[in-house]
Amino acid sequence: MSALRLIFNIAWFVLGGFLMGLAWWLAGILCFISIIGIPFGRACFVIGELAFWPFGQEQVNRRHLTGVEDLGTGALGLIGNVVWLLFFGIWLAMGHLVHAFACFITIIGIPFAIQHLKLALLSLTPIGQTIVARD
Repeated sequence: MSALRLIFNIAWFVLGGFLMGLAWWLAGILCFISIIGIPFGRACFVIGELAFWPFGQEQVNRRHLTGVEDLGTGALGLIGNVVWLLFFGIWLAMGHLVHAFACFITIIGIPFAIQHLKLALLSLTPIGQTIVARD
């Protein structure tokens, strides 16, 4: 099973994952410009890594994973997600949707398109989410 994940991740990286990973990292660099944006920037780099190699990983709400509400899963997380959506989320989501559409055109690209749709949803509300291995 891990050989299949490796093949899918390499194909993903070549067929658009590299560009979207760089877009996430660019958003992270822009977030690091302000002190308030540092937590957003850190999240961008983590999600950017997911955008480079998505197969074998998934995003999970931290509240569901730990059973405890924290700053990112409460009211402040909601405010952070709204701010995120206005500045970066909508643009990253559109990039993933364009890539998803391009992948859906071919039958072989459907698994990649599904991953782009998952990342598009994550790009709308990343605060309070964490990335875990799918073992």
